[in-house]
Amino acid sequence: MIEYIKGQLTELNPTMAVLEAAGVGYGVNITLLTYSALAGLENKEVKLYITEIIREDTHDLFGFFTTGERELFLLLITVSGIGANTARMIMSAFSAAEIRTIIATGNVKALAKVKGLGPKTAERIIVDLRDKVLKVDLAAPTGEIQFADMPSADNELKTEAVSALTMLGFPTAASGKVVDKILKADPTASVEAVIRQALKML
Repeated sequence: MIEYIKGQLTELNPTMAVLEAAGVGYGVNITLLTYSALAGLENKEVKLYITEIIREDTHDLFGFFTTGERELFLLLITVSGIGANTARMIMSAFSAAEIRTIIATGNVKALAKVKGLGPKTAERIIVDLRDKVLKVDLAAPTGEIQFADMPSADNELKTEAVSALTMLGFPTAASGKVVDKILKADPTASVEAVIRQALKML
């Protein structure tokens, strides 16, 4: 079992990071929160806490900047019908603190907005995790993680946002239209903000 990987961050996009450790490059699936924490750290040494998802046909690594974020992810995938990708979708649509509040307060309506959930699954998550989620410590190692505002050209930002949404399972054409709409309303939005807003609109 891999507890964490500490190595050079050689590649980074909103859904995946590549860490090189001891000459091996590990492709690690990440959430938007972890992406934001890693933004600007390319080619530097970073540490991600790992969860391995092993099935007959795949072996995936999911990485998190904090142990609290990983603990929340592990709680989500204990719920019947919630797989690793759906859990990552939830954790990319909301911050970890927002998810904890949504579940603890029984906000089915907010949770049901995430693609692939619906009211029944949202209710199941809340019933199963309402008591457990309050025990999760979400403190970051160096204080609260703030989403980075990374200035980039519109085309570059749009390409990155659409690519991330496509990797999360949304149609490319629909993603492009939604991203265009968001950028038209707020041309200064960071890529994280665009993706987070798009996840609530698609």
